[in-house]
Amino acid sequence: MKSTLSYLLFFFISISLFAQNQKPTLITDKIPGIDSLLKQVLKDQYAAGFAVAVVKGDEVIYSNGFGYRDVDNKKPVTPNTLFAIGSSTKAFTASLLGLLQKDGKLTLDDKAVNLLPQLRFYSDEMNNQITVRDLMAHRTGLSRYDFSWLLFNTSNRDSIIARVKYMQPTVAVRQKWYYNNFMYLAQGMIVEKLSGKTWEQNIKEKFFIPLDMTRSNTDIKTFQNDSDASLPYTVVNGNVIKKVDYYNINGMGPAGSINSSVNEMANWLKVWISGGLYQKKEILPKTYIAEAASSQMVMDGGLPGANKDIYFDNYGLGWMLSSYRGHYMVEHGGNINGFSANVAFFPTEKIGIVVLTNQNQSAVPDVVRNSIADRIFNLKTIDWNGDAKKNAAAARAANLSKKEIKKKPILNTVPSHQLKDYTGSFENPAYGIIKVTFEKNGLYTVIGDEKVVLKHMYYDVFDPRSIDKNGVVDTTESNLLFNFASGQDGKIQSIGILLDGGEKPVVFAVKPELKVLSVKELEKYVGEYSMGQTPVKVFLKGNTLYVLVPGQPEYETVVGDDHTFILKALKGFSVKFEVGADQKVTTMLFIQPNGVFKAVKKG
Repeated sequence: MKSTLSYLLFFFISISLFAQNQKPTLITDKIPGIDSLLKQVLKDQYAAGFAVAVVKGDEVIYSNGFGYRDVDNKKPVTPNTLFAIGSSTKAFTASLLGLLQKDGKLTLDDKAVNLLPQLRFYSDEMNNQITVRDLMAHRTGLSRYDFSWLLFNTSNRDSIIARVKYMQPTVAVRQKWYYNNFMYLAQGMIVEKLSGKTWEQNIKEKFFIPLDMTRSNTDIKTFQNDSDASLPYTVVNGNVIKKVDYYNINGMGPAGSINSSVNEMANWLKVWISGGLYQKKEILPKTYIAEAASSQMVMDGGLPGANKDIYFDNYGLGWMLSSYRGHYMVEHGGNINGFSANVAFFPTEKIGIVVLTNQNQSAVPDVVRNSIADRIFNLKTIDWNGDAKKNAAAARAANLSKKEIKKKPILNTVPSHQLKDYTGSFENPAYGIIKVTFEKNGLYTVIGDEKVVLKHMYYDVFDPRSIDKNGVVDTTESNLLFNFASGQDGKIQSIGILLDGGEKPVVFAVKPELKVLSVKELEKYVGEYSMGQTPVKVFLKGNTLYVLVPGQPEYETVVGDDHTFILKALKGFSVKFEVGADQKVTTMLFIQPNGVFKAVKKG
């Protein structure tokens, strides 16, 4: 399957690759045996490739590349190979706010909506409570809503941030930690508003240029066109390497669009290890470094598990915090289609480790980071590589078991409508618009950047399936079943889809195709109607039809089809006018969830 649907299936199974390794750019005896260990990680974790750099103070004591950045053409990974770093971008975005705080343009405890008028939350209470710090520490009470931007991405940041208003919180503000990428988009937009420059310009001017990160970038095309860029890969069937498409995160850039190499990311780590300096020049205020690397929100209980000397699990400002075997660790991972990353530093020991790989949802960054830390700190080594290998095998077995326990098919069922009746646009304001079309005797839609066919499963349930270049439909179920529902009038009115791990489907309501009728065409509907003893008035304001029932507000309508008008403010409510042979309106039907009610036109 292509990139978007492959991402949604969350392939956790790695694949085998026999690859040559690059000689390290710089290595010392401070990490004995590291080369042979990392070669074994490459083999055991079946990674396409990865690169690693280790910093001590202001010196890179080790950097090396393993495996391939391009498997088919046997192009090796080097310490200068570019990878997408995903959410490891977040520390960069948060740091821009730290600089704005230093310049007196904001404080981290300012209300977020006051700084960014486009940002509005689900309730006034949230608008009045949520601060910039809450955005940075993932403590707004909003869960991920990741499918909103993964499936309905756009370069228009105003359009994406407008969805937040419709996102219902899972808990109250600051009650529980919930990771939410939209909150880092909001931070990037605050930076843009207060600086008068794009987030991308700020990242380049404040960090890339002064840190000599000359090839690091925030643009997918620049990344792809680089002569030493890695291709993205995933794993299928446990042992097959498969290239996937790059994902253009564009609009959500501040949450994770940086592409870099381990050699250039090492300079970023030097800033954090030194308390804000690079080559004796201040890049970030020491006070902000301390604040960002300090606990701002508890992620979970963080009790010791199988390894008794690893515990506590908190979040700072764009960083995750924990105690790694007696050493204070500050780190953040990153995942985007075909790439995984981890950037970490130990402030007490002034050690930094960055691991980047072109393997989707990979265990490699954590395995490599922990294995190196054990050796640098002279700890009794833990077989992180072996543990990850066992976990991958267990996950593979679990996935195979799930495949064997398939839902019993519901045989001999057919759609309740002709396929053409399922077409149209369906919208959920917290997510976006799904457009279903009828082509070649089938139903099609677009998920992310991928056109898919809707395969009928049973009743009014369809499964979006990928199509290859030869027109062959993928046989793998996508786990994104589209459940179409009809309204009182018998017409298709919505699609329900289980998204973001929820137990209740996210409903995409039919979005009427906007039609424009002339005032002359609308005038025939205008007049007084009687619904029993209740008078109803239909009137025009400009070229818009309104309906007024005593004791209720004026209802603005949107033109539907077949003499039908949708009440804009009420979901599932519409009025349909009945027209006689002489084309004069005789009655008006109120179509609503609790029934259909008739009003007769007077005169």
